[in-house]
Amino acid sequence: MKSWLKRYWNLLRKPSVHFSLGFLTLGGFIAGIIFWGGFNTAMEVTNTEQFCIGCHEMESNVYQELQGTIHWSNRSGVRATCSDCHVPHGWTHKVARKMEASKEVWGWIFGTINTEEKFEAKRLELAQREWHRLKANDSLECRNCHEFDSMDLTVQDERAARAHSTSLADGDKTCIDCHKGIAHEMPDMSGAAGSY
Repeated sequence: MKSWLKRYWNLLRKPSVHFSLGFLTLGGFIAGIIFWGGFNTAMEVTNTEQFCIGCHEMESNVYQELQGTIHWSNRSGVRATCSDCHVPHGWTHKVARKMEASKEVWGWIFGTINTEEKFEAKRLELAQREWHRLKANDSLECRNCHEFDSMDLTVQDERAARAHSTSLADGDKTCIDCHKGIAHEMPDMSGAAGSY
């Protein structure tokens, strides 16, 4: 055992060309920690409300709409920020959503929604894309805060309790099926096709 340990210790001390394998391993480990810390910090910074409303397209359009909703001001004082509804909380889902959001950066660079008129012209397309995404992931972002199992249907109004109990029983519906326009104005649906 001692010779085995000595052989590996010598391997770690032996220089590659200029540096020992141990130094390169330790250096790689430290560089990995620095990279991971920087990457994670960037992920968290891009999840802040200040980052989201950093461009005037979001600040003057959808952010203003959010301020008039129950997700902005309510009896419990809990406020949902942009990332609460548009970015999943789980790490793998979050990374996938961030990669998908890189397309939105191109839209910002080329000014596809930089005026209120351009935004309104694309509102239906943007809403349908978001509704489709939420339908596909079973309204994951909604369920980060709202969980069927935690709902007390007896304190909900009759219509909501009936809808929620039916959705629970059927299992084929998700939050976004009934709650479109909960945080932003509904687009003009006259040009809508499909089940939206």
